[in-house]
Amino acid sequence: MKLVIFIPCYNEEKTLPLVLESIPKHIKGIDQIETLIVDDGSKDKTIEVAKKYGVKEFVKHTRNQRMSRAVKHGLLRALELGADIIVITDGDNQYKQEKIPELIQPILDGRADTVIADRGTQTIEHFSPMHKFQQMLGTKVLNKAAGTDIKDATSGFRAYSRQAAMQLNPVANYSWATETTIQASHKFHALADVPISTNPKLRESRQFKSPFQHTRRSSVTIARSFIMYNPYTVFLSLGFLLLVLGLVPFANFLYDWLTESTRFVFGPHHLQGLIIGSVFLMGSFMSFTLGIVADLIRINRMLIEDTLEQVKLIRLEK
Repeated sequence: MKLVIFIPCYNEEKTLPLVLESIPKHIKGIDQIETLIVDDGSKDKTIEVAKKYGVKEFVKHTRNQRMSRAVKHGLLRALELGADIIVITDGDNQYKQEKIPELIQPILDGRADTVIADRGTQTIEHFSPMHKFQQMLGTKVLNKAAGTDIKDATSGFRAYSRQAAMQLNPVANYSWATETTIQASHKFHALADVPISTNPKLRESRQFKSPFQHTRRSSVTIARSFIMYNPYTVFLSLGFLLLVLGLVPFANFLYDWLTESTRFVFGPHHLQGLIIGSVFLMGSFMSFTLGIVADLIRINRMLIEDTLEQVKLIRLEK
């Protein structure tokens, strides 16, 4: 059983030693532990520091491509290295690497495909009240969209079985944790939480400038993923809403036609309402049409992802 721990890094020469020093050397149930550094265009001595601590495997980006692409490339490289279990952690020493055995235990026990560390965000001291509220709200929205019951959906400390990692295909430029959680749910992965505590904050996050920016970008990722996997829910709901709004002016016109004289029915007071109703009805038709097209695209995406998984199997299992 091989465990690959991969660390996306961008200018982490100061904090990376703390991470590498705390990674367990031996874990019960694991025969081999390998560390992989995904260097996302670092300008400092991140690679030199990693080599000093014995890291031999690297994925190097010549320029910064952001966290989501670093995770995508790290997952693929970990699979190429023959990982049976993959752990993602951060290079800023936010997470306690000593908890890796607990993080992977549900996978070793066969109880989970994906395990997400629960940081207990409401108890983290350096999180502001607004940050805590946004974390809580974001997790609730994501759970609603994904049909999951994860306690800390944005946590970047995660473990994947080989099969689960092979089925993930992150495409967003931001909020990889949010996107892969939704993907894991729709691919019927068994998800589990493991409570952990975090280390003291050493630097500000480089992924977002403020909690509001993080919320905005995460909301876009959640909305896009929800539409991607549940197009009928979105477009049919919108279509029925527009249909009702469009029928109201016509219903009012019909009522007046049955109860008033023709002279009043065909007066100018109905004209604006009928025009607006027609616009809503056209919007409703377009929404229903988009729902059908989006569902066909969803089916096509599922078939492509199944094909991609088979290609990965052929490539990686040689």
